[in-house]
Amino acid sequence: MLADTLEHLSGQSRMPDQVLVCPAQASDVDLHRVSSLPFDVQIVAGGRGLPLQRNALIAASDADIMVFIDDDFLLAPDFLQEAEALMRGNPDVVVATGHVLADGILTQGLDFEEAVRIIDAAGPNRGGEWHRTYNAYGCNMIVRLQAVRDHSVKFDERLPLYAWQEDLDFSRQLAVYGEIVRSPRLRGVHLGTKRSGRSPGRRLGYSQVVNPVYLARKGTMAWSRCFRQIGRNITANCARAIRPESWVDRRGRLLGNLIGLFDLLRGVCEPERAVRH
Repeated sequence: MLADTLEHLSGQSRMPDQVLVCPAQASDVDLHRVSSLPFDVQIVAGGRGLPLQRNALIAASDADIMVFIDDDFLLAPDFLQEAEALMRGNPDVVVATGHVLADGILTQGLDFEEAVRIIDAAGPNRGGEWHRTYNAYGCNMIVRLQAVRDHSVKFDERLPLYAWQEDLDFSRQLAVYGEIVRSPRLRGVHLGTKRSGRSPGRRLGYSQVVNPVYLARKGTMAWSRCFRQIGRNITANCARAIRPESWVDRRGRLLGNLIGLFDLLRGVCEPERAVRH
């Protein structure tokens, strides 16, 4: 998956100046395929867990702008060109995110060839102007690193594993210092792979309840949004637990929701406890 995504970057109209990869384990990187790419690829060592890995990438970079993409997110050919134009033309923008043409996270997932067809079918870029948004979507997130450095902003490493809502927390930390925007000119497809790497159902379910409360207490998520988020998650898991989708562990998520609620009721709000479940 990672090698396919990196090779797909070779089709960008504006090549990346450098690509940094922070794998969960060394075997995730196919060094033979990576070595033949037409841009510099550096492997960055970091701890296991999304915030740890993203913080390691930031620490390893001296770039002005960093484009975070998941290893299963494919960019339209003009994505980096449009990202550079947006950030150069709007110095008050500190975080930007794009328009997801299709999101396999909501289904059984998309395969690589299907994602490429969706991007090709989208044709020339006819997107309009950017607009303000509450937070970026972590699968494609453009960050002005000077703002991160100036204010010592980090991804919260207390959010473990796949780090539910880490993109919202990071965005809202930076919202104090500039605009968070979404641009329809930044296009891509999120495959939403269901291979190993994402959190098991019980652990994710725990994070679905505890992480929003932790962030609301921290001040990066509004309490109203916190309660809506938790309510939607529990409702969806309850409704589908009897006849779950084949690609979602609804019963595991629901059990995790209940364990998280029990912890909150007894005064425990520790996101890192998800790793115990």
